[in-house]
Amino acid sequence: MLISNAYAEAASSTSPGFSLQTMIFPVLMIVVFYFLLIRPQQKRAKDQRNLIEALKAGDEVITVGGMLGRVSKVVDQYVTLDVAQSGSPTLEVLVQKSAVQTLLPKGTMKSL
Repeated sequence: MLISNAYAEAASSTSPGFSLQTMIFPVLMIVVFYFLLIRPQQKRAKDQRNLIEALKAGDEVITVGGMLGRVSKVVDQYVTLDVAQSGSPTLEVLVQKSAVQTLLPKGTMKSL
């Protein structure tokens, strides 16, 4: 009396199998992630590696910590920076090559 009968609906015409439309969104998301996140990060990492490999005595650099100095010696994974201003006694600091963030144009330290 109070409960009505439930009948099964007819089968739909589309099958739940593989469809090209179901794959478009995930593939599109992967392409967007590659071009917006992965590729630029790989480019920056490659540029940083090239910068570290090309360090030589006399280069003026900024470290990750913000220290400004002139490279006086390069050994394996370490760089010795002269951080004293010209005219004062030398003050050298030993840092890892990976701590070097930016290579400055020649004469930057002199202009400060």
